[in-house]
Amino acid sequence: KAFGSRELERGSPTPWATLEDVPEGVHPWFRGEIERAKAELASGDLLRAKRAGWGDDSIGAELGVSGAEVRRRRHEQGVLPAFRRVDSCAGEVAADSNYFYSTWGEADETLPPSEKPRVVILGSGPNRIGQGIEFDYCCVHAAQTFRELGYEAVMVNCNPETVSTDYDTSDRLYFEPLSPEEVLAVCDREQPVGVVTQFGGQTPLRLARSIEEGGHRILGTPHAAIDLAEDRARFGALVRELGVRCPPWAIANDLAEARSAAADIGYPVLVRPSYVLGGRAMRICYDDEQLDEAMSAVHGPVLLDRFVEHAIELDVDALCDGETVFIAAVMQHVEEAGIHSGDSACVLPAPSLTLAAALEVEHVVKRLGPALGVVGLLNLQLAIADGTVYVLEANPRASRTVPFASKAIGLNLVAAACRLAAGEKLADLALSTPRPTQVSVKAAVLPFARFPGADPVLGPEMRSTGEVMASAADLPTALAKAERAAGRPLPTSGTAFLSVRDEDKPAAVAVAAALAGLGFELVATEGTARTLRAAGLEIEDVAKVADALPGEPTVVDLVRRGRCDLVINTPHGSGARADGYLIREAALVARVPCVTTISGAAAAVHAIGNARAESALSLQERIGSGV
Repeated sequence: KAFGSRELERGSPTPWATLEDVPEGVHPWFRGEIERAKAELASGDLLRAKRAGWGDDSIGAELGVSGAEVRRRRHEQGVLPAFRRVDSCAGEVAADSNYFYSTWGEADETLPPSEKPRVVILGSGPNRIGQGIEFDYCCVHAAQTFRELGYEAVMVNCNPETVSTDYDTSDRLYFEPLSPEEVLAVCDREQPVGVVTQFGGQTPLRLARSIEEGGHRILGTPHAAIDLAEDRARFGALVRELGVRCPPWAIANDLAEARSAAADIGYPVLVRPSYVLGGRAMRICYDDEQLDEAMSAVHGPVLLDRFVEHAIELDVDALCDGETVFIAAVMQHVEEAGIHSGDSACVLPAPSLTLAAALEVEHVVKRLGPALGVVGLLNLQLAIADGTVYVLEANPRASRTVPFASKAIGLNLVAAACRLAAGEKLADLALSTPRPTQVSVKAAVLPFARFPGADPVLGPEMRSTGEVMASAADLPTALAKAERAAGRPLPTSGTAFLSVRDEDKPAAVAVAAALAGLGFELVATEGTARTLRAAGLEIEDVAKVADALPGEPTVVDLVRRGRCDLVINTPHGSGARADGYLIREAALVARVPCVTTISGAAAAVHAIGNARAESALSLQERIGSGV
């Protein structure tokens, strides 16, 4: 069930592979319960198997049939789950909560009478990296909007630590795993006019096919559009037909195919497994050795994309009614392409977007939305390199930037998407083009300080556990406020340490010069110091850990002694990270701001030098006053 509801990804390590592999040392009581459950499964009695906790797929495997066939037989025999209210009063008085859970072989509590049509909204499930509170925001606003539109909002979610599972958010809440069997049981009971899958992130999208095959309608973007965006071969054919550029790509099933594809595409390549959350197991590979290492860590087919280096990455949130598109927000990542969008600071409006590039982005989004068949929210991730716009990814659902974009532009995108899903057109909504007067920055909250030994290097695999938002009259002030809110206040004086990879050294000169101009003392390792000194900067050399003589102070010693106020360290690949890892670990322990990308360093220095003091205003005050 954990795999089915995506609490665990396929291939994740588990204590044991099957119930036949129970290790020694398991308490006898648990062994007895496992044996009892196995006996009930072997009995062939569907009700007994269900009461023992077995899912349709497991029963089907025992009987030699599919899970769908087990479901059909259950319905024929009347073996259906019973839904009971959660007793929120501990048995003291009659409970009248709207919380329900499923069980087997008990009396069913009937639904309250209602003339309103019902909509089932699928939540985001367990919070984990890549799927968190941003999607809960979307689900809450979806429930509120559908209730305002005259529907009964029925929420399905298995995470009680969310606002979407509060007692007053929806008309009814089902605490059920987000897997096909449990969701279909709720839909069969509720008989909704539609099921909404686009607000809970990637998890509900995986259920769209099963929901439609179960005879229920997807409200908003249909499964066909979801499948078109997810199937790289079909999506690649679509963008070629539309004349939209996409980096070269290939699908590989094993290492030999991956090496062949990489040779055709050309290094560097981005390797990512199919259907992952938060970029898990994604790697940027610069040679065959790194590709071999990346392939050994994944299971099943992988997608290889040509990695677009030194590109500006954009996130675009838009609304589409199946025919026309409304572009709500074009956001620029502070870090270059290659850093997961959930980890990169994000700026709205995009500061580096030229008029020509903005028009090209608009052209791409307005062609892709209707071609995909999106009805509701659409998120596109784009890269701009040498003036060329590339489509990296299309998501026919709410993205994690929707709450940020909605607050920054003063428009509830979820509410608009719900109205489109309910049948309205964009023309009916009469939306005006957002023209924000403030600069808003979304910064990631990173958990490294809580995990001793963690390496804070950012890459294509998402690592953040939250985010903050700050708005100001200019970018430096907004960025400085966001970094302070995220727990990384930028220093305004002191000593800055720099150690960057060879390809970042030309850009590091400007960063170091700006720091020197702000009064910072500069310290660097030998290679970086040589480049900066050649540019006319005064700099102090410090030894790497690996090169230090006995008793010679190293950069790690400087950080530990509190002699560094800012660390800029950009590693290259995995082989060059040994020394850098010790530097970054020391910075974490000493709570010294540590920047691991050169573009992030440039933005941080810009914020240090140009941030201004501003009076604090609430979001409501800013939007209400137009400030």
